[in-house]
Amino acid sequence: MNVLRTLLPVALLLCSIASHGQQLSLFTQYRENAVIINPAAMESDFLTFGNNMTFGASYRAQWTGIKSAPRTQTLRMSFVNKRYAGVTPMFGGHIVNDQTGPTGFTGIYGRIGGVITGDAEYGGLALALTAGAVQYRVKASELVLRDDGDVLGSADQTRIFPDVGLGLYYYQMVGDGNFFYTGLSMPQALGLDLTFKNENGQFFTKRVQHIYGSIGFYKFVGDDGFIEPSVLFKYAPNAPINVDVNLRYQIPGSLWVGAGASSAKAVHLETGFLLGQNLGFDNIFRIGYGFDYSFSSFGPSIGATHEINLTLSLDR
Repeated sequence: MNVLRTLLPVALLLCSIASHGQQLSLFTQYRENAVIINPAAMESDFLTFGNNMTFGASYRAQWTGIKSAPRTQTLRMSFVNKRYAGVTPMFGGHIVNDQTGPTGFTGIYGRIGGVITGDAEYGGLALALTAGAVQYRVKASELVLRDDGDVLGSADQTRIFPDVGLGLYYYQMVGDGNFFYTGLSMPQALGLDLTFKNENGQFFTKRVQHIYGSIGFYKFVGDDGFIEPSVLFKYAPNAPINVDVNLRYQIPGSLWVGAGASSAKAVHLETGFLLGQNLGFDNIFRIGYGFDYSFSSFGPSIGATHEINLTLSLDR
């Protein structure tokens, strides 16, 4: 276990140096961060309750049994002006901060797009993009590469690069108020080389494009209850395609539960509650908790993953 904790930061850095694998932040409750993964996506509360303005925050602690394991925080805001027909405007933005041992990044993005529709509350085809800047950080003084204590460098370094994301999303009311949705996105569309230099030479991270696909269905049952099966596909060059399959049940009232699994040998559990329409209010406040357990090649000893999401949605 001590050897694994010692080697993990270096292994993660080396993965970044020739970075052809997963580079973007991971989410257990990916529906809560759908607009970060796909800028054209609709918020869950828009499809289920018609609320068109959403504010959200999340915190994710990955592999809690490992020192210097990934930690991710996000803030987001989204708005759809559902009163317009033809092309319904949508906009928002988000901040994401990710730290893994001595490496990390912080991105700030704006989001703009439109929904081609006759009535946005019943369905449409959304196209959107995000644009912003990402600061990449390396604490070179913390990277011990050999047992004799040599470090990769003595100075912490940062680089700031532009970033653009693209998204396409289709949703449609089916039957008695049920919703079908699907989307395709590239949240990191610019592939750039990030080179860091120090007195010992240089090392680099190559950003690669990631492609996400999603599909899901809201089947409403009872008063404000629904069942939602969903699938998220993730692809990065030279890495296996990852597939997440999940099922969520919103119990009529205030509680929901969910479960799923991924092809990356992980299982997911989630639960949460909402306050709002069950008390007669249009606004909704939700608290969600997600739990991952990995059975990857590291073994179960790498620890579990915990994720908290807070969401406030309004009808404006």
